[in-house]
Amino acid sequence: MPRLVLALVALALVAPGTGSAFSKTERQIQMSDGVMIAATYYVPDGAPPSGGWPAVMMLHGVGETRTSSANAVGMSVNDLAELYVVPQGYAVLTFDARGHGQSGGLVSIDGPREIQDVRELFNWLAMQAPNVNPSRIGAFGYSYGGGAVWRAAAEGVPFAAIEVATAWTDLYSALAPQELARSGVVLGFWQSIMARAAPEVEPIVQDLLAGQNLDVARAYAAQRSTRSLLGQIRIPTFLLQGRRDFAFDLDQALAAYARLKGPKRLYVSDFGHTPSPLPRGELKKVMPTARLWFDRFLKGLPNGIDKPPFVEVAPDPWTGRIFSYRGLPARRTLILRFSGSASIGSTGKVSRTRLRLRKRLETFGAPILRVSLSSSSGWPHVVAVLSALTPGGKQIVVSAGGARVRLTGRAKRITIRLISQATNVPPRARLRLTIAATSTAQNQGNLLYLTGVPRSAHLDVGSASLALPVLSKPISR
Repeated sequence: MPRLVLALVALALVAPGTGSAFSKTERQIQMSDGVMIAATYYVPDGAPPSGGWPAVMMLHGVGETRTSSANAVGMSVNDLAELYVVPQGYAVLTFDARGHGQSGGLVSIDGPREIQDVRELFNWLAMQAPNVNPSRIGAFGYSYGGGAVWRAAAEGVPFAAIEVATAWTDLYSALAPQELARSGVVLGFWQSIMARAAPEVEPIVQDLLAGQNLDVARAYAAQRSTRSLLGQIRIPTFLLQGRRDFAFDLDQALAAYARLKGPKRLYVSDFGHTPSPLPRGELKKVMPTARLWFDRFLKGLPNGIDKPPFVEVAPDPWTGRIFSYRGLPARRTLILRFSGSASIGSTGKVSRTRLRLRKRLETFGAPILRVSLSSSSGWPHVVAVLSALTPGGKQIVVSAGGARVRLTGRAKRITIRLISQATNVPPRARLRLTIAATSTAQNQGNLLYLTGVPRSAHLDVGSASLALPVLSKPISR
């Protein structure tokens, strides 16, 4: 018998009162502005419990649909519902977000209209009584869908529990930290929605890439973020964030974990956007765990999922083992120094490599780079990439970051916050710091920062120091 079937059979044996089969119907649900939203509605077979079935809304990523499986979690929300949620006694509503798939309308990137859609779909689901218990409706969303779940919860949609995976809490800091767009990420997202984007989106994208009118982009992103509102969310929240995700990094979830006031749990996984490896086997661990969260807060089962340990971290590569902590894992900070001086032109780079590491390192958090820079020719931004050269000849991007700068001929100490990651660096690797105008200077395949500088520009690079947060005890092998 396949392993997945065995896992589901075992799960069914320990989950009393669950449904073994279900009905599935395709719907077109009209929104208050007349737009039709394409949805799939699942109901377990058999008689519902007193008060109706607990229910879950499941939301997909940007540029995708409810049946897309090439995504940040490795499986479509319809397949997740059919394998892990509905058979355990839940009604489920999945849908193509506005401007996606079979739904009508235009995409405004989880704006007020999309959040109103979530509210109206919640109300539609709540009105399916007696099959659905309106006071026991939760939500699961990843990436774009996770951003919608966050904002809907902050704006008062009365979810009984939520689960947010590989998403943002501050959209602007995810797309343009330190005022410099992660242009590869921005372009990738834009290309997935451009055919059906609302008219106001393209000018904001173009300004973001050009580094102009950033106040408008910041305000637009703020209306789609929840970082400043997290303290008022008391809904039981299960957070799932990728160890290595260049779109929505680890700090997007760590900020939420620190600020949320209600019951909360954090799972740091190998899922996420590029360069996450998306190990299929990990779904068999994380989805049953996520379902236990819904069992606790939608079914009221005292299963202990809301008790310590509150943080779990998966190793990389995935081994099937999870490491548990009462809070965030213990860390220490390494200070790495890169000496020397060099001058480069617009397409040049400065690369400095340290001696081999004697022991394995596992980063956890955002490295902070401080580097001495000067330019009298108008160098507008700088990009730094920290990579690891393994004994086998592989180069791993440990982290990267960039910042807009105002430089003169006099050397100035610039601080760059790199992407918050959990990266496994093997023993005997050599850490390399690359400074240039784009991330492709480090490697042509590194498409994170693509915007160049004027051909006439020159940059003088002096000494640098890097504060690198690492786990006190590495968990990966």
